[in-house]
Parts: sequence; structure tokens; C-alpha cells
Amino acid sequence: MNQSNITLYVNEIFYSLQGETTRTGFPSLFIRLAGCNLNCRWCDTVYARTGLPITIAHIMQTIEKYPTLNHITITGGEPLIQEHTVTLLDILCKKNYPLQLETNGSISIEYVPPQVHKIVDVKTPSSGHADSFNFSNIQYLKPHDEIKFVIADDNDYNYSKQFMEKYLANVPCVINFSPVVDAMKPQQLAEYILQDRLNVRLNIQLHKILWHTEPKHF
Repeated sequence: MNQSNITLYVNEIFYSLQGETTRTGFPSLFIRLAGCNLNCRWCDTVYARTGLPITIAHIMQTIEKYPTLNHITITGGEPLIQEHTVTLLDILCKKNYPLQLETNGSISIEYVPPQVHKIVDVKTPSSGHADSFNFSNIQYLKPHDEIKFVIADDNDYNYSKQFMEKYLANVPCVINFSPVVDAMKPQQLAEYILQDRLNVRLNIQLHKILWHTEPKHF
């Protein structure tokens, strides 16, 4: 396959610290692909709806400038709405790059290479897309993958807890509860998790603690 002929719409590529999930704090090269099929009310990357066509060959050249990164994060927008995202993942896997894919959970992850570390969202009611989860994705989750609930209020919390108990009881991967900044206080969510004895990870966005915004670009 000729990489010079295959393009992806890319919003930005930058190097920073991973702000979320179990890889929080490690240096990552972020490849933010453009476009999304959802319109979540608390989306913090609305700007990622647009991008420029960039060849996979050019993306690979950019990656080679960062030989000491801990992992590569493919994010969005929603990466899986683009046909050749899986092509890029396949190429990176063959080169043994450690990969993390962030996806909103509405699109099948069936064809994502199994070695990719997948972060799969389950949208809560406050997002406006609580009915968007693709339930077939549960069967493709591996122990190294993660699920993420973004929680803005008590209704979101109860929804997440009930969803987890009903559908994820036998799923072996890490489950993250992430508070929406300026909506759900992290301390409050932590107390709920402890009071209800939930086996979940409190996922606080490190980049918003360090820089009060999106990850600092380097």
C-alpha cells in the first residue's frame, strides 16, 4: 500500500504529557484527527471538527522526529469516522509503536488491531448522546483497554453506575469515571465512588491541572 497516496484529515499533531487514563503523565505524541459524528454538550475539542488532508507518509515522518515518546495517542474528534484510521493503526502496529486510541464508543472497534490500547467512551445523559453506545464493542475489549464515563452531575453518576453493573460486570478492563470540569467536583465524585464501593478509577484530567486548558503543545 502506497502511503503517499493515503490521506487522513488531521486537526493537529503535537507532543505533550498524557492527561488521562492509566497512562496519565507519560509523554505522548497526539495525532488529533478531524471530524466527529456526535455533538456532545460538554465537548472540549469542538475545534477538531475541521482539519487538513495529510498523507500517512507525512504523518510517519513527523512521528520519527520523536524517538523517545512513551506512546502515540490517536484521538479526535472521532478517529474511527475516517476510513483510513485503521490503516494508520495497522502501519504503526507493524512498526511496534505503543498506541492509544480514544473513541466515543458509537462506532465499531472490530477492525482496530487488538494490540492497540483502546479508550472507549460510554456517553452519559448530560452529553446528549446517552443512546449512542455500540454494544457490540463490549466483545472486542481486551484487558489492556479502558472504558470512560464522563460525569457532569448525579444523574450521570447513577446512569454510569447502573450501566456498569448491567453491562460491564464481566468486562476485564479498567473503567474510568471522569468529572466534567466546573460541573462535577472531583472530590464529590471520589466520595461517591468510595461510598458505593465501586471498582473504578477516578480519571482527573492532568493537563487541566497543569495548564488549565488543553495539553500544552511541544
